[in-house]
Amino acid sequence: MYLNLKLQLLKTGMRQNRLAQLLAVNESVLSKIVNGFREPSQDMRKRIATLLQSDEEWLFERAEAPGAPPKNGAEEMVGSPVLGSTPARQA
Repeated sequence: MYLNLKLQLLKTGMRQNRLAQLLAVNESVLSKIVNGFREPSQDMRKRIATLLQSDEEWLFERAEAPGAPPKNGAEEMVGSPVLGSTPARQA
C-alpha cells in the first residue's frame, strides 16, 4: 500500500478518477496501484509524481496494511503493555 500516494492525493484535492483520466488509464488500474495490488511501471511512477508535484521515491514508499503479518517472521504479540505481552494463538 502506498500511504504517501494516498496522502498526496488528499493534500492536492485530486480524486483518483481525475488522476486516472490525466494518466489515460482505467480507474480500477489506478486504484490497484494506490492500494498496492499492482506495481506501477517506472514511467507510470514518474507521470504520477509529476502530476501530483511530489517526489517519486517518497510517493512510492511501501507501507504495510494494519493487521498484516510481520515481515521479519516475528510472532504477533497481544496483551497489555502494562501487564506484558504473550504470543498470539494460531487459529
